[in-house]
Amino acid sequence: MARLERDFFLQDTVSAAQKLLGRYLVRTDGGEVMVCRITETEAYVGAVDKACHAYGGRRTKRTETLYAAPGTSYVYMIYGMYNCLNFVTGPEGVASAVLIRGCVPVYGADAVARRRFGVDASEMSAYQRKNFMNGPGKLCRGLSIGRELNALPLGNDALYLAYDLPEFGLERRPAALPFHTGKRIGIDYAEEAIDFPWRFWVDE
Repeated sequence: MARLERDFFLQDTVSAAQKLLGRYLVRTDGGEVMVCRITETEAYVGAVDKACHAYGGRRTKRTETLYAAPGTSYVYMIYGMYNCLNFVTGPEGVASAVLIRGCVPVYGADAVARRRFGVDASEMSAYQRKNFMNGPGKLCRGLSIGRELNALPLGNDALYLAYDLPEFGLERRPAALPFHTGKRIGIDYAEEAIDFPWRFWVDE
């Protein structure tokens, strides 16, 4: 197994968001291992980005994790009910992160489906299959990612990213997958940052 290490997260945040496409997100919960392939990401760069929680150097109890070491998990809640998973990028003390917006289960799909819908993957309806993990809140629910996983350091076993997972029959995908680029979602308050083309996704 080859995990993503510190050097990966030290790169430019926009580049990291692009290069996370096709990588594996691994979650261990209650003795069950769930693996998803990342299909959609968004970049948030605090220094210039009014959509970033730490824009302008803002530091609060919520945003403090954004200033942590590269590779740290940043989990926050929106609308009082949905969690969102990010990974801190760039040098420690510089607030930037990549939001994981969507993924596809490739190992442990039944465990993911039970957390999302209370049924095994084979029992999901067509609507449930279409809307399985195509959004940050859905992703976090399916993988049991809550605020208790905020600020997990790089190297932990509960939640991490990997290039390949041969123990699960998952090989490394190409380093540069063809991807689409567009505006980020749900940031109507962010003035000029609304138009930053920092959302990236791949076709599955």
